[in-house]
Formats: sequence, structure tokens, C-alpha cells
Amino acid sequence: MKVSVIVPAFNEEKLLVDTLRSIRSAAEVFVRTGWAWELIVCDNNSTDRTTEIAESEGARVVFEAKNQISRARNAGAAAATGDWLLFIDADSTPSWKHFENVRNCIRSGRHLAGGCHVQMEPMPPWAKAVQHVWNWISRTFRLAAGSFLFAERRAFEEAGGFSEEVYATEELILSAALNTVAKRRGLQALHIMPSPALLTSGRKMDLYTAEEHFRFILGGIFNKTKTLGDADACHLWYDGRR
Repeated sequence: MKVSVIVPAFNEEKLLVDTLRSIRSAAEVFVRTGWAWELIVCDNNSTDRTTEIAESEGARVVFEAKNQISRARNAGAAAATGDWLLFIDADSTPSWKHFENVRNCIRSGRHLAGGCHVQMEPMPPWAKAVQHVWNWISRTFRLAAGSFLFAERRAFEEAGGFSEEVYATEELILSAALNTVAKRRGLQALHIMPSPALLTSGRKMDLYTAEEHFRFILGGIFNKTKTLGDADACHLWYDGRR
């Protein structure tokens, strides 16, 4: 068994070291199990020291010129050699328990993919309600957050990978497709692990106002095609603020 850990990164020099070191520490779970693993960082056209830092931390770096997170994740997957793919965002710090949960899920043979609850820090009070609602949606409808999503490689390919037609919510589209693949194979839907929650950066909550966040959410609901298919409309991810 081999697990490929894939980290898409766009101008992540501030947080990438902590992320990669936490991944290396957590991956000891795989090593003790006798599994192989690899660490791949996809530099999504960064202008900072992202590639230099990734290489210094022992990651294999691939490059994706078009600034789109779904393309970055797919480029990392294309370079991966693992039987399972584990996508982790460059501002998230998984623990050994997260990787143990992934291992146990793979061993069970009941699921083709999974994710976990998220906990953003720092986070203003208004965002706590958003986080609580998202974790409920994730658990209830079996949808994984992009910050931590794992899938059997064959299932990922059968589902079509991350949609490159959108600049946000690509993880929800993939989750739904993976649930369809699982149903076809007679397996259970995505396994969403409620505990422990993945610690991920809440910087967007500080960098952007509540109004900006809710404007995007409303645009995604009422004008989905125009909003999600336009990088400018998804500026919370693509304007480079870090």
C-alpha cells in the first residue's frame, strides 16, 4: 500500500513549513503500518519562496502554471504514484490521529474516500456559526472539505478528478461524484471523521469581511455558473492576499 500526500500551494511561504512538518510527523503512522508514502507539493504559480521551502522540507515539487486550485490538485495527483491520494491544504496541520483515521478507513474496505471536520483558527465570532453549519453539512451529506480529502486513486480517476470548470467548490463536486462511484460499487459514501477536527488557518476570516464572504455565498447559490466559473468572482482564493 502506498499513500500520496498532495499539497496545493499558492504563495504559502508563511505557513507551508508548519504544514509539511506536521504531515511528516503524522505520516509515521503509515511507516509503522508498513505502508509507503510520498509528499508532493504543487506550486500553483507562486511568486514567493513556496518551491524553495517545499524542496527544503523534502517534498517533491510539481508546477501548475494556471492559478486554479482544482488544476493544482489534479497536477499533484497526476504526478502521484500512490494507491490512495490524500489532499491537504497548505495552511492546515494534520495530526497523527488524522492519519490513523485514514489508515483505519482504508483498512476497513467500506469506503472509497473520506474527509474530516475542520476547525479554523483564528476566527471571529461570526465565523463560528459558519464553521458549525459547514461541519454539519459535511457530516450529513458526506461532503469533504478540500483542506483534507482522501480517495482511492481508481475511484478519484473514475470520478473525473477535481472539476476544472470551477474556481471554488471543486471538492463538493468531487465528493458527490465519489459518492456515486461508491454506490455503484456497493460501498458506503464518504467517511467524514468528526474527531479530531483538522486545524486549518482562519486567515480568510481576518483578511476579508463578513460581507465579502456572504456576498460570495449568495452568488454561489443564486448565480452559480457565473460566480464559480470566474476567478475574479472567487477572489477570496485568488487575489493573493496572505
